[in-house]
Amino acid sequence: MAFDRRLATHFDWVTLAFTLLIIAFSIVLLYSATAERTEGPSGMHMKQLVWAGMGLLVMFAVICVDYQTLCRYAYVWYAALLVGLLLVLLFGRVVNGSQRWLVLGPWHFQTSELAKPIIILVLARYFTEHTPSGSTLLTWRDLGLPVLVVVLPFVLIVKQPNLSTATVLVVILGAMVATIGLQGKTLFTLLFLGVGALPVGWLFLLKEYQRARLFTLLNPQPDLLGAGYHGWQSKIAIGSGGLWGKGLLAGTQSRLSFLPERHTDFIFAVLAEEVGFVGVVLLLGLFGALLVHGFTIAYRARDRLGALVATGVVTMLAVQFFLNIGMTIGLVPIIGLPLPLMSYGGSSLLMTFLCLGMLMNVRMRRFKVGTFPV
Repeated sequence: MAFDRRLATHFDWVTLAFTLLIIAFSIVLLYSATAERTEGPSGMHMKQLVWAGMGLLVMFAVICVDYQTLCRYAYVWYAALLVGLLLVLLFGRVVNGSQRWLVLGPWHFQTSELAKPIIILVLARYFTEHTPSGSTLLTWRDLGLPVLVVVLPFVLIVKQPNLSTATVLVVILGAMVATIGLQGKTLFTLLFLGVGALPVGWLFLLKEYQRARLFTLLNPQPDLLGAGYHGWQSKIAIGSGGLWGKGLLAGTQSRLSFLPERHTDFIFAVLAEEVGFVGVVLLLGLFGALLVHGFTIAYRARDRLGALVATGVVTMLAVQFFLNIGMTIGLVPIIGLPLPLMSYGGSSLLMTFLCLGMLMNVRMRRFKVGTFPV
């Protein structure tokens, strides 16, 4: 197949630029946050740089394949995802009480991260093929299979346990449904069932430590050395940064190991402590600009399939961004969700690059004609 030169002309430099700027931010902060226990090329910042390079390769590989072709094989990848999640439950590596990783030689891959792009592609294809275009709104009949598609990986991921990633899948489904539109009575019924399901989720989905985190969110004072410790130390780090921060390699909460998981879940707290309010505003500006650009891509997509793919990607990024920061400042419970492009971790970073490649894919092929075959 000959290379279409128009793809180069319409290359999405904006998404790539914002991605690289945020990654650069991450590398610097990881070096500062972990410098006291890592040296030279074996440090976490160097590993993150290697994963970022691999992520760029994944991104460009996704760009080279039309998103319509990616969606055409979505059901095959969905089946492979379910197999992978089952293998994790049977043979996965257990770390800190969670069984989330498949060991593939020297690689430890978190299969639940792969669920995000696959669910986006599967739902985009289904809604494009099985729902009418135009002003027709979705009904119960239209939602049955999409809900089942999300519920199966949701249950398998919750069993790891990894409720935060499973929740992201539900939000992606909700965003795509909202993009198409729901009949009023269907919407109210869903809201009623959702509220009614809260006690069931409290009793059967949440572990004891997860319930404790919800209680400490409302009243952290009685257990500052237990369930409330992470959130309390995070808020201390954020508040101590002031306007300009304490400087790189000078953050006491992170350098003295008071702040847990400073290189993963609480990287935002390290940012606020060491670079201050100015650094926080800069990062918020970069993420905000990336999200606005992503929503613009979804709005201007040439077909429903592209609009749904872009909506799914931007929703995934937005919900992780807001939940992670909300967690560090005490607005939501501690849920163990990484900050996209910032937190340390190969699986999360590679899948984020893959999803951004899908977003760029939609933007670069806006000039082409034709729609996904139904």
